[in-house]
Amino acid sequence: MVKEECKALLDALNKVTACYRHMVLTIGGTSDSQNLREELKKTRQKAQELAVANRNKLTTVLKDKTVSKEDKAEFERLWVIFSTCLEILEIDMRRALELGHEFPLNVPKKHLIQTGMSGGTSGVAARAMSVQNMKYEAEHNIDVVDLKDLENEINQVGEMMYEMEMKVNVPQWTVEAKQDPGAELKSTISFGASSIGMVSVEENKSFCDISKVLAGIIFSAVLIIAIVLAVCVVKLS
Repeated sequence: MVKEECKALLDALNKVTACYRHMVLTIGGTSDSQNLREELKKTRQKAQELAVANRNKLTTVLKDKTVSKEDKAEFERLWVIFSTCLEILEIDMRRALELGHEFPLNVPKKHLIQTGMSGGTSGVAARAMSVQNMKYEAEHNIDVVDLKDLENEINQVGEMMYEMEMKVNVPQWTVEAKQDPGAELKSTISFGASSIGMVSVEENKSFCDISKVLAGIIFSAVLIIAIVLAVCVVKLS
């Protein structure tokens, strides 16, 4: 039960962090707005709440001496994934801080990045926050006030990562992966997709076999012609 709860919390953190990164990349773009800044604020706060929940749950389990060796190995693997996810969140928060300073909303003369992207980001934020409609109650100077809060939150995330290392010592290089590198990319989503992939491979294989046969015939013909020419030259000389 505890293992499933940890996996569920980690999966939620991964999704919210991914949504946050997606929105950070739109700062300064044509879809940047006050609504986007509010979405960023709520999404990163949601990510931090999930991070605290993950930390508390995993820390308690990894300090438990009664946990079996196999379960401990699994929790250590989840701990490494959680630590990596937290590092990504901190990097994106720092990127959001830099872009926020570079493209303030309260300076109309500041040109935004023309990325070619358009439209809102409410759908992405809504998926991250698990709500259908998001309300924006921010002040007009949200980007100015929020940047100060963001600096404090970055420091808090950094302190959390430091405390994690002090409380639980799980070196990443000691944790073994359960799958080979790139294994998830090789897996198929459905049986239909798998069948299509098999047919494609078989067709490519057949095409390659025919090409090899033709190449062999051509090479043999050229070799025979070369031998005949060589014999003719010897006889003439």
